[in-house]
Amino acid sequence: MRYVRKSGFYLGLFLFALFSVFPVAWMVITAFKEDSDLYNVDNNPFLYNLPPTLKHIEYLFTSTHYPTFLWNSLFIGVLVVVITLVLAVPAAYSLARLVGRWGERSGIAVFLVYLIPPTLLFIPLYQLISFAHAANTVWALVLVYPTITVPFCTWLLLGFFKSIPRDLEDAAMTDGCSRWQAFRRVSLPLAMPGIATCVVFAFALSLSDYIYAASFVSSTAARTVSAGVPIELIRGDIYFWQSLMAAGAIVAIPLAIAYGLLFNKLVKGFAATSG
Repeated sequence: MRYVRKSGFYLGLFLFALFSVFPVAWMVITAFKEDSDLYNVDNNPFLYNLPPTLKHIEYLFTSTHYPTFLWNSLFIGVLVVVITLVLAVPAAYSLARLVGRWGERSGIAVFLVYLIPPTLLFIPLYQLISFAHAANTVWALVLVYPTITVPFCTWLLLGFFKSIPRDLEDAAMTDGCSRWQAFRRVSLPLAMPGIATCVVFAFALSLSDYIYAASFVSSTAARTVSAGVPIELIRGDIYFWQSLMAAGAIVAIPLAIAYGLLFNKLVKGFAATSG
């Protein structure tokens, strides 16, 4: 009976892994297929019935604005991560050290801001962006995305800083450290798993968001991957499937690797917050 349960566990794990990997594998296989191979219903869709080709990836980088979309996504993502950490880390630390009901209520209030649907916010946010003369530029997204990432990351880091004993900071200040030095030398290193979680979340959100990217930016030169690829590679009823799949795989695979490398820290981050 023990071996049956163990076999069932590994079988379920294998099926779950297969289900998770299938979309990426399908994108990679399709990206290198010839048109005559892809559109022939008699061919096996999981195999290369004709030799694979690089022409669709070449088309993606030479005949579309995909490199511009990649650069814009990277630029926006890095700035959003920096802004998020600059605002969320001190906010979370301050709330964690604010004793009494006000500290707990403030943390919940910050998280409730994150739960507001983007569909309710993009119209008033667009008015603010227009007032700041940032519409149709990458700066519109740089200003808007932290409204989502900062509340969530503040709430996430709040759990981390609460789990750090005050005695450690008190001991550091007894040894001559200031409050800032105790924070930088004691609390900040211990909160690194939560900070890594926030970095991954903030960058992934800025990379995958479509509503704000499509609403606030209409210029090709300022579009990101999430909004630019569907517009460039879907023209009426014509779908450039191989290039679409290649565009998705180029972004998805590095992000999946980053999630895999930081998986343990992500688990610790959510466990500390939920606890």
